[in-house]
Amino acid sequence: MEETGAGAEPEPGSGAEPEPGQGAELRRNPTHTDALASGCPSLTTQQLQENVRVVKRRHRPERLMFEIPSARIIDQVLSKHVVYQVVLMRSGRFDSRRVSVERRYSDFSRLHHALQREFRDELEDLILPPKLLSRNFCPHVIAERRVALQDYLSEVSRVRCVSRCGLFPAFFTEQEQRRGHALLRAGQFEAARQQLQEVLVMEEKLLPWQSATLLVPTLSALAVCHRDLEEPEHAHDAALRALPAVRRYGLKRHRAALLSLLVDVGYELGRPVAQFQEELSRLRDAERGGVSSCSLKELVVQEFI
Repeated sequence: MEETGAGAEPEPGSGAEPEPGQGAELRRNPTHTDALASGCPSLTTQQLQENVRVVKRRHRPERLMFEIPSARIIDQVLSKHVVYQVVLMRSGRFDSRRVSVERRYSDFSRLHHALQREFRDELEDLILPPKLLSRNFCPHVIAERRVALQDYLSEVSRVRCVSRCGLFPAFFTEQEQRRGHALLRAGQFEAARQQLQEVLVMEEKLLPWQSATLLVPTLSALAVCHRDLEEPEHAHDAALRALPAVRRYGLKRHRAALLSLLVDVGYELGRPVAQFQEELSRLRDAERGGVSSCSLKELVVQEFI
């Protein structure tokens, strides 16, 4: 997609000041503030310490965490390989949405070499677990490799330039994104919707470290799926959610297509559409024919081919 060169969103908790939200939390709890400030005898020392710990936990900076809890052997007619289940989580708050992808060692290898080409100086000390020439399918070898690959992802994610570059989210989402778009092009909209919803959850976990444009292709494809599944409410919501990032980062092709869908679906739902119509007219007038008139569905089917 030609418009994806946008900057990344600010990283949560990257400031140097300790516990920036603690004062605000205490102001919302005047009893705790008074107790902490004056040593109120109504609270024991243990209770005061626990109050402080609760405030700190609520404002703990988030970071990415990885787990490779399992692996399985794929034994096909002409090939045999191991796939690893990769789970991505965010620390610092309760993360109830568990989503995972399966990746081969070759996928890790491609990521590593692509990162080395892009950030050689920053990653000169980072080593990918070496490829084995034998015993690849021994249970203890697979178990050791699971741990090593998990540690590798953790080390990679701590490098700021890597966690914010496009190669990193692509490792977790591109295969599933291509599968979802292929299903959409084949007219299997329900299967495509399910696949793309899983992609969206994974992208949302990556979003604090990535530009909001990361969600635009997925939300656009979901809007198309919902529209073809005759779910105009969900189509409207998906398109509306994608629009702010499209406006902010100047994704003009997506902007025109999303606005057109919002106008069409808005009429169907009986919602006000004048604002979207006016914005679409201004956009086309300003570009003097430079904005594509293709529909959102036409735009989506051209992606991830």
